[in-house]
Order: sequence, then C-alpha cells, then structure tokens
Amino acid sequence: MQTLEQVQTVLDGLKNAGAPAPEIIRQLAPLCLGWPYVFGAWGEECTPAARRRRVRDDNPTILSSCLALKGGSCSSCKWGGGVRMFDCRGFTRWLLQQAGLDIAGSGATSQWDTASNWTQRGEIAQMPDVVCVLFRRKSGRMEHTGMHLGSGRVIHCSRNVEEGTLKSGGWTHYAIPRGLYSPEEIPVSPMHRTLRKGSQGDDVRTLQTFLVAWGFEPGTPDGVFGKKTDAALRAFQKAQGLTVDGVCGPATWTALSQPVETYTIRVEGATYQQYRRILDVCPLAEATKEVTDHD
Repeated sequence: MQTLEQVQTVLDGLKNAGAPAPEIIRQLAPLCLGWPYVFGAWGEECTPAARRRRVRDDNPTILSSCLALKGGSCSSCKWGGGVRMFDCRGFTRWLLQQAGLDIAGSGATSQWDTASNWTQRGEIAQMPDVVCVLFRRKSGRMEHTGMHLGSGRVIHCSRNVEEGTLKSGGWTHYAIPRGLYSPEEIPVSPMHRTLRKGSQGDDVRTLQTFLVAWGFEPGTPDGVFGKKTDAALRAFQKAQGLTVDGVCGPATWTALSQPVETYTIRVEGATYQQYRRILDVCPLAEATKEVTDHD
C-alpha cells in the first residue's frame, strides 16, 4: 500500500509532465488502493485527531475500527498511518480535485443532481469508454459512487479504496465531469438499449430529442415512452424505410444518430388546406396568415 507521500510524488511528476486530467485520475486512483473508508471524510490524512472529528457524524465504525481511538496507536493499525481517508463521495471528488477539477454536492445524490457538474450523464448502457464518475441508484437515490478508469475498470471507496468492475459493482448511471474532456474527445457510445412503449429513462429522453431534431413530434422530452413517442417513432421509421414496429433497436438508433439535413422552403400563396397537407409531412412547418382583399 502506498503512503500519501509516495502518491504525492507521483502526482507531482504527472503535473510537471503536463499529463491531461483523465490520465492523472487513471494513474492516481490505483495508488490509493487499501486506503481507509471513514464516513464523512473527503481525503484528509488519516490520524486519530481526524477520526475523532468524524465521530460526531455518529458512524459507529469510526470508533470500532480505529485502534488509536480504542487506546492503541497508528503503528498497530493495518493502515499504519501516512494515508488519506475517504467515504465514497469524498474519494471521487478528491480524485477530481487532484486533476484540477471539482464537483458540487454534499452527497452522491446531490452531486448527481447538480447538472452544472457534468458535461454528459446518463444510464450505464449509454456510457462511452472514458474516465468518468459512476453512480448506483437504489430506491430513488444515489447510494454509492466510484470512478471508472476505462475498459470496465472501477476504483471506489467502500470498506476501503478497492477495485471492481462495471458488472460487479451494480452501477446504474455515469456522469462525465465538466472540464475533464472537450466535447470532441468524448466518443459516441454504440451501446443503446432497445426501447419500446412503456420504457423510461434518460435514453428515452435522448430518443425524444433525436425525434424532435428530425422533425417528428414525440411530445415533451420527459423520458417516458408513451403514445406520442410511439407515434413519432413509427413515423420516423416509415420515413427512413425501416421496419415500422415502434421499437427503437440498433437499426433505428443508427438512423437517428445520422446528421440531420435541414432545408428552408418558402411557399407563397398556399391555401389553408395546402398548408395542412404540408404540416402532415413536416410538423415543424410555420405559416404566416395573409388576407387578400378582393374588393
């Protein structure tokens, strides 16, 4: 297990070499493996005094797991002193801070809910293979958070800082911190789950946004696949020569993701009936009513 001085030496070397933020996080996180979990800790050095301050958080494991607070000393502790302590939200935030970034929020749920923290976020099936923050949702709240380093490798702080995988951690959502990448550096994920009427989630909202961009009206992009979204998707599939089944699978996702060519067409002298026929095939068409006086 590395000491905080050893980790700081590596960090200084990465910064002096001009390493980009994702690489700093990718190199730094594994060096913290084994460092202790303490509820409420955000990366301060693990000392009896620091742990004693956290006892006020009413987390009994701080007392039961700390030999120094039970009359012993740090030298007899399995961590031996010279390390930092975290809880899950504190660990991910500390890693970002070492790379020159920060996120707001006192807990995992508030971090996720603060939209200004993120360049991109969504369900795990949509995640591009980049360094990003992971979340696990349960009963409507984010109960745990960790850091994805790429290729499914995850470092998070649970019983202590430990390593896992996307599959083993039960992760449900991802978020890319603002400033970690430029928009051009974030690859488009080829992974989309199949959606149909009744589906809900951020990827449904993405589908609805795509449909609007293509000129089809799914209703308010609310993340709920209802009747209007079903009708808009079927209309899009028909227009693209796809199987019209109201199911957004790989072929439909691919078609939706293509660049949208738009045209501005001006038609003068159209009657109301002609305008309605245009509106049937182009829901975004707009018209200005003019009245001709024949007197």
